[in-house]
Amino acid sequence: MIKKILIVGGGFGGIATALRLRAMGHQVTLLERLDEIGGRAQVFEKDGFLHDAGPTVITAPYLFDELFELFDKKLSDYAEFRPLKTWYDFYFHDGKTFSYQDDVEHTLSEIARFNPDDRSGYLKLLKLSEEIFNVGYLKLAHQSFTSMSTMLKQVPSLIRLKSLSTVYSLVCKFIKDPYLRQVFSIHPLLVGGNPHTTTSIYTLIHFLERKWGVHFCMGGTGRLVHALKTLMIEEGIDIKTGVDIASIDVIKNKVVGVTDVNDLHYSADAVVFNGDPAFAYKSLLPKRMPSMSRKPERFTKFSMGLFVLFFGSKGKTFDNIAHHTIWMGPRYKELLEDIFDHKTLADDFSLYLHRPTATDPSFAPEGSDSFYALCPVPNLQADIDWNVVGPQLEKRIIQALDETILPGIGETVTASFWMSPEDFRTRYKSEHGAGFSIAPILTQSAYFRFHNRDSHFSNLFFVGAGTHPGAGLPGVVSSAKVVESLFMEDASNEVA
Repeated sequence: MIKKILIVGGGFGGIATALRLRAMGHQVTLLERLDEIGGRAQVFEKDGFLHDAGPTVITAPYLFDELFELFDKKLSDYAEFRPLKTWYDFYFHDGKTFSYQDDVEHTLSEIARFNPDDRSGYLKLLKLSEEIFNVGYLKLAHQSFTSMSTMLKQVPSLIRLKSLSTVYSLVCKFIKDPYLRQVFSIHPLLVGGNPHTTTSIYTLIHFLERKWGVHFCMGGTGRLVHALKTLMIEEGIDIKTGVDIASIDVIKNKVVGVTDVNDLHYSADAVVFNGDPAFAYKSLLPKRMPSMSRKPERFTKFSMGLFVLFFGSKGKTFDNIAHHTIWMGPRYKELLEDIFDHKTLADDFSLYLHRPTATDPSFAPEGSDSFYALCPVPNLQADIDWNVVGPQLEKRIIQALDETILPGIGETVTASFWMSPEDFRTRYKSEHGAGFSIAPILTQSAYFRFHNRDSHFSNLFFVGAGTHPGAGLPGVVSSAKVVESLFMEDASNEVA
């Protein structure tokens, strides 16, 4: 039966779901609050410098190929994915460096500069990562965890794969050097988690990167959004921007559509919400309605916030800086405790530095570079006045980069601006301004994460970072596959 589907939110989860449900033959309308779809993958331009605000690390590119193949088309006809040889360069506070590349032998040689004995440990870690990947990604990432029985069936596998451990503790079983322990446990921060508390299931990212590599979309993530939008329009998906949803409307035990802030109602047979589920349950759904997902906030742990500084270098390029650089401050565990647990903004910090001009010079005027520096910070559960702290942190970041890997940036920096957790709350309706919705700890994973189908309203679905399987592009795009399977399940039941 063809259904009238509303997708609320045009991030990658909403886009992928819209395409998958359209391929099933449904009538699909996507409603986006901002002026352009893409969710957090917005594009900013200032004084000739281009900046991608959203996810800039593309792994598991086949997930995007699939969306075009649904309609017998090729992504390569719409956008170009370019593999990166250097995935991440690490710079440590004392000047030590580590280059993480696509070649295992190169990685082993880099490891040997720190501790030769850790080479065998890394290979063992990579092997275990593959085992975790084969279960945690291939079998569980696209599995709908809408019932406890489904979760219980997976408990033996989860125990066998040491999912009760954290990413950091698991890495420490194989790697002894303290610098290398940071290198190989850093991945949870890219999806909003503290490596010291994130379930070790996320060590599967090591093998995921080895399997498919790390890619960049030429023209930026915004170019990928444009390619997907073109496909959506070609396939008859109705896209409406500037639509701010005020409520998800229900009658008895059924969702009947949504109403926007201008009191305009959009009817639907089913609604898919691609936004922060915590916000939806708190602000869009009737509070009197029960839900397994509506647990008290005091038991919910949210991801950290993000301070993102965008800037250019006028008339100067830094050709020795890779596309992605992880700039590590003097503290690791203690800094993360300040951010996640104590909710305090420390004097020190660590950064993820994005230099797209390393791959695509079109991001900056000729002879210049484009950057953004992402700094993990406490979310808005902390008492921080970002109007005061933001300019101060900007100066500190530029000074730190000037004194280390970007000498001279202080004199050439131009066209700078920044986003804080306040912007994530106002622009993206992210609860507490969290960068990645709820944190990826074990008790907020799989069945214990926000369900892809609401437990009370069978025609209300969720995709995106806060739902199963989690944040990061592979998780967000995979959540659309989970919802697709639920629609297929409903269609089978209707026929039966």
